[in-house]
Amino acid sequence: MSETSSKTFDLLVRGGRCVTPGGVVDADVGIRGGRIAAIGALGAASAAEEIDASGLHVLPGLIDTQVHFREPGLEYKEDLGTGTAGAALGGITAVFEMPNTKPSTLTHDDLADKVARGRAKGWTDFAFFIGASAENVDQLGAIEQDEGCCGVKIFMGSSTGSLLVDDPEVLEQVLRKGRRRVAVHCEDEARMTERWPLTQVDGVTAHVHPVWRDEQTALIATTRLLEVARQAGRRVHVLHVTTASEMELLRHHKDIATVEVTPQHLTLHAPDCYDRLGTYAQMNPPVRGAEHKAALWRALNAGVVDVIGSDHAPHTRAEKDLPYPRSPSGMPGVQTTVPLMLDHVHHGRLSLLRVVDLLAHGPNRIYNIAGKGRLVLGYDGDLTLVDLAETREVTDDWIASRSGWSPFTGMRLTGWPVATIIRGRVVMRDGELLGAPGGQPVRFQDTLPAA
Repeated sequence: MSETSSKTFDLLVRGGRCVTPGGVVDADVGIRGGRIAAIGALGAASAAEEIDASGLHVLPGLIDTQVHFREPGLEYKEDLGTGTAGAALGGITAVFEMPNTKPSTLTHDDLADKVARGRAKGWTDFAFFIGASAENVDQLGAIEQDEGCCGVKIFMGSSTGSLLVDDPEVLEQVLRKGRRRVAVHCEDEARMTERWPLTQVDGVTAHVHPVWRDEQTALIATTRLLEVARQAGRRVHVLHVTTASEMELLRHHKDIATVEVTPQHLTLHAPDCYDRLGTYAQMNPPVRGAEHKAALWRALNAGVVDVIGSDHAPHTRAEKDLPYPRSPSGMPGVQTTVPLMLDHVHHGRLSLLRVVDLLAHGPNRIYNIAGKGRLVLGYDGDLTLVDLAETREVTDDWIASRSGWSPFTGMRLTGWPVATIIRGRVVMRDGELLGAPGGQPVRFQDTLPAA
């Protein structure tokens, strides 16, 4: 009998195939006091609650590092309750939420308000980005140290008001204030403004979206970001990369830049998605042609891509049904990320270990998360249990988002989350939310108080 086999735990997950940093092992997992206390053969151990994980894979709690949950100010589309409910139902244990709410998240008080809302409504753990602007640039270094802040977010394009940072001088000022990695949306605002007339012709449809916001729109901004980041000596994280040319550029700058792709850019392609979905396939940066999707997959399998983020950005059907380009960009995704990526595993496009790296180990590395993202002793008791053999269809009535739709509705996917466990608390089991919201702010190693 092992030293841990006779111990008592709060939760014991028995008989699963555990995906650890050392590989996949058959083991039990014991959680005590919200943290992983034992991994191994725990046959004689007892627990207040047990889960039989036979036939399942036990993953470290998966993390979505890019969501837009619309609260405060746009709760008719989504709020922190419905957004995190969808995350938990989809096997996600923690989310990083973006600052383009109303008001935008720009100050200490804005951030503290979101943290309080997260504690009241969150089904998952959470953190929030502070938005960069000319008006708060001198405070960014201090705000990024606040509780519940995952870092600074820059919109180089595709934003409004003070959140838009399209001035190279302001961009450099932002990158010189603070020390944590900065997340950036890279589209060149000047080129989009110049090409806007392409959307103003009779009979235009969403098919023109990737023509208006073309490959050069993304490449110009990403190139500028890398140049300024080197001048400022600041690490950056390039969000939702969509083009072959950006991936070729970024592979030469891995010392300073990490890279995200989304499940929708790995799954959908133009013109097919616009033929089938119209404005429901519209997002920024756009879904592009099959040649770009293939380049994203090559970069992912070559190790250029560091993380998967959903860029969950819901809008109502009434909004999405507006004629292009009045229709807003964005689609729900936090709930479908895990089954989509597991379906890609099923079809041999990547391994389960790579999925865990992209949705757990990668977020841990990029953002210096404390105690999450690895199935190891002492880390938070966050687990995502998945059935790689289960095949189900995505349906609108499964979607928890207030938007009530998914671009993947009707797809049959193989590989589904069957339990979401956060700090030892079973939040989702077999498609049902359990208990009540109990989310807490994610902690970060570079903001923890000195010992």
